[in-house]
Amino acid sequence: MDSSNLPSLHEEGSEELLESSSAFSPSNVPPRPATHHSLQKYSPLDWQGFFDKEDDITIPGTNDVFHVYTSGSEGPVVFCLHGGGYSGLSFGLAASKLKEKARVAAMDLRGHGKSSTDDDLDLSIDTLCNDVIAVVKAMYRDSPPAIILVGHSMGGSVAVHVAAKKAISNIHGLVVVDVVEGTAMASLIHMQKILSSRAQHFPSIEKAIEWSVKGGPLRNVESARLSIPSTLKYDESRNCYTYQTPLEESERYWKGWYEGLSEKFLSCPVPKLLLLAGTDRLDRSLTIGQMQGKFQMVVVRHTGHAIQEDVPEEFASLVLNFISHNRIGPRGVEIPGIRSWKQ
Repeated sequence: MDSSNLPSLHEEGSEELLESSSAFSPSNVPPRPATHHSLQKYSPLDWQGFFDKEDDITIPGTNDVFHVYTSGSEGPVVFCLHGGGYSGLSFGLAASKLKEKARVAAMDLRGHGKSSTDDDLDLSIDTLCNDVIAVVKAMYRDSPPAIILVGHSMGGSVAVHVAAKKAISNIHGLVVVDVVEGTAMASLIHMQKILSSRAQHFPSIEKAIEWSVKGGPLRNVESARLSIPSTLKYDESRNCYTYQTPLEESERYWKGWYEGLSEKFLSCPVPKLLLLAGTDRLDRSLTIGQMQGKFQMVVVRHTGHAIQEDVPEEFASLVLNFISHNRIGPRGVEIPGIRSWKQ
């Protein structure tokens, strides 16, 4: 959870829980946006302003249906995996920029957004990985385009595990957003306290959006207007809105999300990019790996944990630069027209 005061709408809360993390120190946390009492300022935005299509992908032989938002018509596929408590719409603002040079797919993971499965509470890393692999195979069948896996927080762990399994033949890049094993594992002990301390009920969707930028995890009002509604459900017994994903019930899976993540990330045989909101988050394995040039790392300033939501244009530019630098095109070759890599 990205706010050290009252984090919310996040999953693990792991990377953000330590007050020593530079991304959340008073000198580095960006100011909250000015708030107004107008409901219009916090009114929900429709996905169609950011993605081109939405589809329900049914997994053969199961009752599992995964919701996927897509954009773009040319280039490799930037396949986005959100963090726990978020949804595919977390990447909406970035998608509107990415689709200029690449295709984008952002799925709602099990238990999130509009996806529906036989067991929405099973958030084990193996189940989440198998879901992603099944969706990719259902969408692209035997001839997948070049794919860049992008995962934020819990979704970053899922992306790493999927890439490490080598079950998808055409993964050409891996982008992990603001999750590091060392900090995450050390912070799990605080998780339940963080989840219970966040605001739990909202009289309207607009109030939930407003809270998310005033006291919650986000800094970008426009992104909150797009993504927050998809993380909520209406509680008829209380006549209010609450969180769709009961993260507090997933505790038995938390350790599996992050244990061994650094070594697995370093072992993935594809170009890798790690985007962080703070400089002091690398554990020993990643520090050594970075010194050896095994991956590229960029520290994104003036943002909270949800980098793709807080600074979507900068996030999209970093991903497109990564694609260009590694010459990843529709089938793994260079894309004409993408500017060359800039350090």
